[in-house]
Parts: sequence; structure tokens; C-alpha cells
Amino acid sequence: MLETGWNIPGFSLPDQTGREMSFADLTGPKGLILYAYPKDNTPGCSLEAGDFRDRLEDFHRLGFNVAGLSRDSVKSHAGFDAKYGLGFPLLSDPDRVLLEALGAWAEKKMYGKTAMGVVRSTFVFDSKGFLFNSYPNVKAKGHAEKVLADLRGV
Repeated sequence: MLETGWNIPGFSLPDQTGREMSFADLTGPKGLILYAYPKDNTPGCSLEAGDFRDRLEDFHRLGFNVAGLSRDSVKSHAGFDAKYGLGFPLLSDPDRVLLEALGAWAEKKMYGKTAMGVVRSTFVFDSKGFLFNSYPNVKAKGHAEKVLADLRGV
């Protein structure tokens, strides 16, 4: 997992519109909340995305933008965004380049089996790209509210 104080690795990934996005394109005046999630249109991921959507204006008022990150395709992200009206970028990382650099691609146990997959995690970067908070292996429910509460305390 990327450690506090480290700089986000350089990247250029397409969002749900196909536009290539870098950190500079995504960050707000104070920074970026980048959350990694396993799969579009699954119950937990839909709940988490909706929670970030519902608090998006609060994050913006604090100076932070929000972006999601998964291995799903641009087409899948476009459908996910349209279905839930998310209003923030969803980055497609099918080759796991950024996911691995962040430490959000790891061995997981599901239903008694071990496999590699996306570890639901959130990374909060300042506007220069330095990590100042991370949330590894989170539960979807209530997570966006926890991030917001922590940012209000900064």
C-alpha cells in the first residue's frame, strides 16, 4: 500500500468518456480522493459510488475532487455512471498499472478461495500529489461519510 507522504505515481488513464486523465486533470484546489473498487454494478460498489456521489458537493466545498478507479472498461464505466448519475470520473485501469502502484491490487480471500483482485481502498492526496491519508481494505457502507468527516477535521 502506498504510504503517507509518498507522491502519486504518474498516470494517464481513460475515464468513462474515453478522455485520458492524469492527476493534474483530476485534482481539486486542495486535492483528490481516489477510491479503488472491484467492479461496476455490484451491490457494494454501487453503494460506495452512490455515497461518494451524494457527498460530492461537500467534498468540493472542502476543495477536493473525487475519482473512482477499477479494472472495468470505459464502456462499463459509462454505463455505471449513466445508471447512477455519479458526476465524477471513473478511471479504467485494465492493466492494473495504477492499482498495483497504489497497492490496491493484492491477494484476497473470497468464498474460501484465494485470488488476486482489487482491494477496496481510498487514497487522499493533496493538490501536489502527496498522499496524506489512506483507507485500506474498507467496507463500502459508511466509508464516504468517514472520509468526509476526516477531511472536515483537516
